Amino acid sequence: MAGGGPGLKVCAAVGCGAALGSLLRFLAGTVAVATPHLGPLAGTAVVNLLGCFVIAAFAGLTGPGGRLPVGLVGRQFVMAGFCGGLTTFSSLSLETFLLFLETGSVSAFAYLAGVIAGSLGAAWLGYACAEMINRQPG
Repeated sequence: MAGGGPGLKVCAAVGCGAALGSLLRFLAGTVAVATPHLGPLAGTAVVNLLGCFVIAAFAGLTGPGGRLPVGLVGRQFVMAGFCGGLTTFSSLSLETFLLFLETGSVSAFAYLAGVIAGSLGAAWLGYACAEMINRQPG
């Protein structure tokens, strides 16, 4: 691409990763809605927690000093593509807003705070797991 932008391989990798992540997000939502006592909120929460864990673990494993030698294309496939397609801030925002309209601020705030705190915890756990793996002998 002109102007020093990402190359065709990187763009294709991000697009393919996003397609896989979006499909998994859709399937998780479908399963959550079909499961008694769950619903779309559970599906959105699960994919966001999983995505936060995966992106942090992958970043730790493939970054400087990481154990997995993955190039730019592979990193962008997983991090920008797959995790970007899997996680969804827009759905989280809409669901929180609708929950606020239906039940009031306490439930909506609890859901939002829980997902954000859980996502940060999942990212911490993913990165911590990567660091443990990176420290293992050869």
